[in-house]
Amino acid sequence: MSARLGLAVALFVCVVALLAAAGPFLGGYWLAVVYQTLLAIGLAYGWNVISGYAGYFSFGQITFFGIGAYTTALLTSHTSLDWRLAALAGGALAVAVAAPAGAIMLRLRGPFFSLGMLGLAQTLRVVAASSGITGGGTGLYLSATVTPLAVYEWTLAVAALAFAVTAAIDRSAFGLRLCALREDEQVAGTLGVAVTAAKVRAFLISAAIPGLLGGGYAMYLTLVDPPSAFSTRLELQAIVMTVFGGIGTLWGPLVGGVVMSQISEQLWARFPQAYLMIFGGLLVAFLIIVPRGVVPALASRLGGPRRTRVNGTPAAVAAGGEP
Repeated sequence: MSARLGLAVALFVCVVALLAAAGPFLGGYWLAVVYQTLLAIGLAYGWNVISGYAGYFSFGQITFFGIGAYTTALLTSHTSLDWRLAALAGGALAVAVAAPAGAIMLRLRGPFFSLGMLGLAQTLRVVAASSGITGGGTGLYLSATVTPLAVYEWTLAVAALAFAVTAAIDRSAFGLRLCALREDEQVAGTLGVAVTAAKVRAFLISAAIPGLLGGGYAMYLTLVDPPSAFSTRLELQAIVMTVFGGIGTLWGPLVGGVVMSQISEQLWARFPQAYLMIFGGLLVAFLIIVPRGVVPALASRLGGPRRTRVNGTPAAVAAGGEP
C-alpha cells in the first residue's frame, strides 16, 4: 500500500469513527441529513461496482434495494426476528435473486442491459403492488420501535463496508479484470479473463450493498410500499452522484455523494420552488466543464496515477495473471 493510499484510508477510518461517535449528538434534522447522505453514498458504491468498474451501465440496481426492504418488513412484521438479522436476510435474498438474474441479464450489453435492468425493477414493482403478501399498493406499515439513530448506525456501517469492498476491488487483480471487461470484453476473454465469472461476481456485490441498505430504509420509514422500495429517485441519485464524483473510481461515489447531497439540501432550503431546475442546470454545466468527474479531474491536475485506462487494459490483466 502506498503512503498516499494509506493516509487516505486512515483518514476515512477516522471520519467513520467520528460519524459513529457524533450520531447520538445529532439533532433530528441533522441526523436525517447525514443519514440520507450515507444512504446515497452506499447506493452509489453499489452501483459503481457493476457500472463503473465492469462497464455494465444499470438502471435497475434499485431492484435489490426493494428486495431488501420488503424482506426486512415481512420478517419483522411476522416474526420476532431482530431487524438487523432481518436486514441481513434481505441482503442475502437480494444476492440469491441476483445470481440467476445476473446470469441472464449480463448476456446483454450496452443499452440492452440498461433497459433489461430497468424492466426487471419495474416488473418487481408491479408484482409488489399487486400482491397481498406485500400489502399491495398500500404497502406494509411497521411499528416504530427502531430509533432513527439505530438505522443511522446501520447505514453508516454498510456504507463503510461498501467503501472497503470497493477499495479491495480497486487494488486487486479482480478489479483489473473488471476494467478489462469494461474496455473490451471480447479481447479480455481471448487473453484468459474468465469473463462470465468476473461480471457475475461484480453483479452479486452490487446487489448485496443495496439489499442491506434497503432493510435499514424500511425501518427508517416504517412503511414499505412500491414507490419507496423501488424508488426511481434513489436510483437516479446514486447514478448522478457517481458520475459527478467520477465513475469507476474509489473516491468518486464518496465525493459525489457528499457534495451533491449538500448542494441539493442547500438549494432546497433556499429555493424550494425552483431548486430542481437550478440543481439540474448546475449539474449539466459542471459535466460539460469536467465530463470525467471531480476525482479524475483532480487526479489529472495533481499528476496522480491514471489507473482506469493504463493498468485496466486486457494486456495488463493478462500480464498479471489470475490471482
